Amino acid sequence: MFDSLVNGYDKVVLSRPLLSLLLVAVLVAAFASQTPKITLDASADSLMLQGDPSLELFREVGREYSSEEFVLITWKPPGDLLAPASLEPLRRMADELRAIDGVSSVVTVWDVPLLESPPLSLSDITSAEPLPDLTQPDLDMSQVLQEFTTSPIYADLLASRDGELTAVQINLARDEIYNTLLQRREDLRKLERDGQISADQRAELARVEAEFKAHTAKTLGAQSKLVAAVREVAERYRDHAQLFVGGVPMIAADMVSFVQSDLQTFGLSILGIMMIVLAVIFRSARWVVIPLLTCSSAVVVMLGLLGALDWRMTVISSNFVAVLLIISLALCIHLIVRYRELQAETPGSDRHERVLQTVRLMVVPCFYTAITTVVAFVSLVVSGIQPVIDFGWMMTVGIGVALLLAFVMVPCLMLLWPDGNDQQSQRAATPLTLRFAGVADRFGGVILIVSALLAALTAYGISRLEVENRFIDYFHESTEIFRGMELLDEKLGGTIPLDIIINAPDEDEPLPGLENLDVEGAPVAADDPFLEDDAFLDDEFGGAAADGWDDEFSSEFDDGFDAFAGPEDSFQPSYWFSMQGMRRLDAVHDYVDSLPETGKVLSLSTVFSVVKDLMGEDISGVELALVQKSLSGDIAEMMIDPYFSAEKEQARISVRVKETSKTLRRNEFLVDLRRHLIEDIGIAEENLELTGMLVLYNNVLQSLYRSQILTLGAVFVAILLMFLILFRSLRLALIALAPNLLAAGMVLGVMGLAGIPLDIMTITIAAIVLGIGVDNCIHYVHRFRREFPIDRDYLATMYRCHGSIGRALYYTTVTVVVGFTMLTLSNFTPSIYFGVLTMLAMVAAVTGALLLLPRLIIAFKPLGPPGDA
Repeated sequence: MFDSLVNGYDKVVLSRPLLSLLLVAVLVAAFASQTPKITLDASADSLMLQGDPSLELFREVGREYSSEEFVLITWKPPGDLLAPASLEPLRRMADELRAIDGVSSVVTVWDVPLLESPPLSLSDITSAEPLPDLTQPDLDMSQVLQEFTTSPIYADLLASRDGELTAVQINLARDEIYNTLLQRREDLRKLERDGQISADQRAELARVEAEFKAHTAKTLGAQSKLVAAVREVAERYRDHAQLFVGGVPMIAADMVSFVQSDLQTFGLSILGIMMIVLAVIFRSARWVVIPLLTCSSAVVVMLGLLGALDWRMTVISSNFVAVLLIISLALCIHLIVRYRELQAETPGSDRHERVLQTVRLMVVPCFYTAITTVVAFVSLVVSGIQPVIDFGWMMTVGIGVALLLAFVMVPCLMLLWPDGNDQQSQRAATPLTLRFAGVADRFGGVILIVSALLAALTAYGISRLEVENRFIDYFHESTEIFRGMELLDEKLGGTIPLDIIINAPDEDEPLPGLENLDVEGAPVAADDPFLEDDAFLDDEFGGAAADGWDDEFSSEFDDGFDAFAGPEDSFQPSYWFSMQGMRRLDAVHDYVDSLPETGKVLSLSTVFSVVKDLMGEDISGVELALVQKSLSGDIAEMMIDPYFSAEKEQARISVRVKETSKTLRRNEFLVDLRRHLIEDIGIAEENLELTGMLVLYNNVLQSLYRSQILTLGAVFVAILLMFLILFRSLRLALIALAPNLLAAGMVLGVMGLAGIPLDIMTITIAAIVLGIGVDNCIHYVHRFRREFPIDRDYLATMYRCHGSIGRALYYTTVTVVVGFTMLTLSNFTPSIYFGVLTMLAMVAAVTGALLLLPRLIIAFKPLGPPGDA
């Protein structure tokens, strides 16, 4: 069977090498024409955990409160913040920003009402008259600055408390087509997951997914242009103030630009470095051109395939180009080294026979290395995160492409390119890998002891591995995005959004303790004058504690508020605009605001604080209801609508978390926050929801840990089974698996010891280590089994293997490691981590294959006792 396949390959491919290469050239050219269609997607949606209930809640909250994405520009003039030299260019810049397509509004100090300059009354903000702003003449600018830097609404959001800088918030228009398609797609996908989808709905799902993908392609381009336009406008005003641009859309845009830059700049640099290293190793243009041409063809075919299928790359899956380059290069080098061995052994033999024999000897180990590598990368498919899933499938397809091209291009180019003086250079060179054989021979016990110590250190390092990261750490300190995020966290209230959603308790739900709860969540004495002085409050709390809050409040409201109601008015005040609701929100708001990881906190409690400032602390439910009922449209839109849903009786607390906080541990922070709100403040668990980008990204990280770290065990079992099929020996399969376990563990252990977190960018390194390490072990063990019957001498066989297959492993490692050093020059930290960890993986894998693996084979003698051939 095997011989017939090889003979068929000989007739179809090797007998017509020029035709075979011509067909490959046409194929590569066809795919190359599709590469301009490649899209890089760094949108927040592409990084989310699909099927996450928190994702649906996030989208629901966005629809309910009409949340918009926004970009921020910090404005720090050289002089006074509110001086004409600062305000006039600020207004001109805001006008230019409003003219950008896709911008719905721009908010600056020019666009907000002044409530305390001079102080207004409650009747002022509930009247239909426009409120004063910076356009009013004869303003006391010192008083205005005092309001901006101390107001619970504006301080740390619109202006820094030191009065040195202000923020320009550029709100991006909601894409209703996007939201409609997204909602329909998710509804149909839920039906599909639940097994309740009909044939018509399945067809609709396919159509909606196609429309959604086509629409997002347009929106990605539009948002990229919008971000560029914002930066262009900001650039024109740098003479007037120090500016930094930030916000989630800017993070996404900068991640894409850094990845594109790394792909173009470092991709070419890596190829150039590899070319030099191959030239030094082989000292022949033939063995430089053939592998690089084959590797480049594999990458071009895969990139063209992505473009043709609109299979989008992300900041995660873009790494597949570099990994595919490694795997393709390894295949080429194994074929080249084996051919050169045969050439040195039989220099006068027919070239066609040598090439065919090379293919015959290498096709089985190369095929098995490809399959086992695919198993390692398929482990990524269960992550539930689309970019990680895509990375797994891209590598699966790419490995197949690399294997096919390697066994077509390399043999055909060998046939067409004359041998030259290769055999002379081979005889003159002494393989460096024989020194590894000497170390394995003379220091076997030391190798085993060191390996055991490394395993222990690896276990300790893995125990210190954190499932965490900060977006700001993705960027170099000198980049604008880093400095902008740092400034936003320090001066303007934080970067990453978190929403706390609280539903009102049922009308008949008892509220124990709330009648004696102050805004800090601490008990209030029964004789507190604040409780005694307000008869309305006494009535309300008496009813609330026993019979529910709504009836008592409504009765008092009807008695005290009729003067404001029309004859047909059936207005019912919300629980959140009662004294109980206010106290509960104040307790939550103040607790969240007290946490060191949080920046600006906004909620109805902010509004209540403003009302208290306007009226004094003596405030009752009537005034609260007046705020809900009678605020003017503009004021309600700014102060009420973003934080309250009358339809759902729901309050929203909007929090911005400091991305630069050194103490921020997302999962621990969210768990502690939820526990405090439920246990200490007394919110019913079913009435509390946490959402926002902080929650979604934490869910992604926790899912990565569960799906990847725990899946690695299953992957090792699958690889062990494949080793059993290939080697037909359980002992040999376990021996071959040991160096892979140590190499994969070492990389994760080093990450733990070095404080490199496990996140969406570094999680793929475990699969890469497995793919590389498994390849090395399969090639070495396969060659060992072939060589051992010659003399049945384990030591002699080890020396022969190190002098032959060991060369291929060593050459591949040196070429990749030297080439990947270029990534350490990147401004994008994940690219640096990827380069460093890949180099570490390569070194760990080849060291395990050339030292630990042969030592274990010699120690356990899995091929039987030594003896005569």
